[in-house]
Amino acid sequence: MTSTATLLLRLAAPLQSWGDHRAALDTRHTAPQPTKSGVIGLLAAALGRDRDEPLGPLAELTMGVRSDVPGTLLRDYHTVSDYRGVPLLSANLNAKGRQKPTSKPRYVQPTERFYLQDAAFLVGVHGPADFVEDLAAAAKKPACLLGLGRRSCPPTFPLVLGLTSAPLGDALAEHDWLASPHARDVWQKRNRGATPATIDVPATIDDPEGDTVLGDQPLSYAFGKGRHTTRHVSHQLITLSTGFTPPPGTPADAEHDPLALLGW
Repeated sequence: MTSTATLLLRLAAPLQSWGDHRAALDTRHTAPQPTKSGVIGLLAAALGRDRDEPLGPLAELTMGVRSDVPGTLLRDYHTVSDYRGVPLLSANLNAKGRQKPTSKPRYVQPTERFYLQDAAFLVGVHGPADFVEDLAAAAKKPACLLGLGRRSCPPTFPLVLGLTSAPLGDALAEHDWLASPHARDVWQKRNRGATPATIDVPATIDDPEGDTVLGDQPLSYAFGKGRHTTRHVSHQLITLSTGFTPPPGTPADAEHDPLALLGW
């Protein structure tokens, strides 16, 4: 029987952006958490894979994401124009692979980009132990510059948190909360100085029996041929220790305040 392993990655940065099905030329949305196509693409870049290469064992990996710090949404609005003052070209290509002119001359193109600010995710990828070990080594010393969804969003250190023989779900449940001291302070301020001993964080895990279908399972990254298919996932809440110390004299049953989740 082939042994398996789980690689744990910390995907955190000032900015990250994970394209989803809503991405378009003028508006680039971000998913609320890392997509599987984005994570597999990051690992492929770490290995130095060419975009035209078959995904091979990368496509067989199972993945889970724990949203420790969901971050806040940033909207970046800007305009694009040609410094020569000539009309912009469209995104469509002609038979020679050159961009076609727009049917109606357009000199300014407004665009929007959305990012997650100060987010931190624990991502686990599970597969054959030998291959997962190769991924861990590549992620520590990547062949290409890595980005969290976009090239302009490099990850902060550390990226690799370690390898474990534990199943994917157990590996996600056993690791400490990734919130930095600053993130913990922000969380407390938003929750009226709450100091609960534990916190419930959401996790999304590959599950053939899952009742949610996502369309981010990559098939190819080749230019002009990028394709995806669907995968089934399940959702769960994972209880983690916060490290907060409740004030002296706080009753044990008073540490949990469900209304704090609603911002009361």
